[in-house]
Amino acid sequence: MKLYYSKGACSLSPHITACEAELPIELVEVDLKSKRTVAGEDFRLINPNGYVPVLILDDGNKLTEGPAIVQYLADQAPDKKLVPLAGTFERYQLQQWLNFISTEIHKSFGALFNPAMPESGKQVAITTLISRLENVAEHLSNRAFLLGDHFTVADGYLFVTLSWGAHVNVDIGRWPVLANYVAKISARPAVQKALKEEGLV
Repeated sequence: MKLYYSKGACSLSPHITACEAELPIELVEVDLKSKRTVAGEDFRLINPNGYVPVLILDDGNKLTEGPAIVQYLADQAPDKKLVPLAGTFERYQLQQWLNFISTEIHKSFGALFNPAMPESGKQVAITTLISRLENVAEHLSNRAFLLGDHFTVADGYLFVTLSWGAHVNVDIGRWPVLANYVAKISARPAVQKALKEEGLV
């Protein structure tokens, strides 16, 4: 399998999942400004939307969108229990979290990285983000991970988005529970492996 990624972007989430699942993947780095891979390939031919991640399967099939990719990867290694079984209520809870992280946290952070976003728009995004993170901190105040006592792909995705705070002046440290959560997930061997492979540590 081949994973198109950009250092520290949301593609780090499926990269972490692949490492947690111990799945062999080929990494292809993409420059999101030029929309080209490091080898010079036009990335828009891979994903017309021009953003990562993209997963190319060995049979040539392609998946885009991180929440879909992480579930696919996790399902390839069911013994790792990175996702609840399909059809269970817990699987829908996982999908609920993946959607929440994608639409409420990821998108709010995205506005802060956008140089074309006016300051007024960024302030709206920060207000929304703080509200959402307050709720996540409350949820994690009495459980180790989003779905309870077991790490899932939703935790990998949340970890990645929370790591962006340092780059856009959103101090995660204001919520000690979130700071501790990030430190705990960062210490996981598979997460360290993914971070090292992207040159982030």
